[in-house]
Amino acid sequence: MANPAPTPAPQPRASRMKLSEVVSGKLDVPVRAMLYGVEGIGKSTFAASAPRPIFICAESGTSQLDVARFPEPKTWADVLDAIGELTRETHDYETLAIDTLDWLEPLCWDRVCERGDKGRRMESIESFGFGRGFQIALDEWRTLIHALERLIATKRMNVVIIAHAQIKTFKNPEGEDYDRWELKLHSKAGGRFKEWCDDVLFAKYETFSVGKDTRKAISDGARIIHTNRMAAWDAKNRNSLPDSLPLSWDE
Repeated sequence: MANPAPTPAPQPRASRMKLSEVVSGKLDVPVRAMLYGVEGIGKSTFAASAPRPIFICAESGTSQLDVARFPEPKTWADVLDAIGELTRETHDYETLAIDTLDWLEPLCWDRVCERGDKGRRMESIESFGFGRGFQIALDEWRTLIHALERLIATKRMNVVIIAHAQIKTFKNPEGEDYDRWELKLHSKAGGRFKEWCDDVLFAKYETFSVGKDTRKAISDGARIIHTNRMAAWDAKNRNSLPDSLPLSWDE
């Protein structure tokens, strides 16, 4: 009986990490930004001022704006389909605006409940118990982020994500707890998007204390963006923005 043919030696893996592939300096990359703030402050108008925007609207924030928008998504698959359409098809849009992220969250949770647990559809995201539903939902949020990454890589589109703000108590490990502005989103999902975005911008009305009683405040109606984290809010930027600036895309 003939001896079996020897098993061929495995081929060495080709490495991409070559000195010849090293690049230097700043990279010209599309915008990946999140703007969050109270309702009615002008978040949708901000996104509408970005270059050639198209909106995925889960709420009616753009109803008074002359912008392009997909049909209102009714399911999580609708959201991913819209991003896939922009990725595959030829078009001249330059910015995708998601309005708003927290209004997409119920669609994400519905998808998780539809997938269910051990073949059984769940009634709510909390039916999984012990926070498991929110952890499972992270898989769907990752799918959304990966779809946005493909869109950016394929079409070099800007992505502007809009979200609402809420006041929550911060558990301070160094002293007394205090209230602060945070994303109106489950903390696990909010944390993932704050990591992914290059700029997390907090919009609020400028207010001033009056008189000797500092508990009283007035506002002149000016709307401003904060670009760096403070005790009262989350924010960051990777584009050397000033600490605050007017709520304006051009600014």
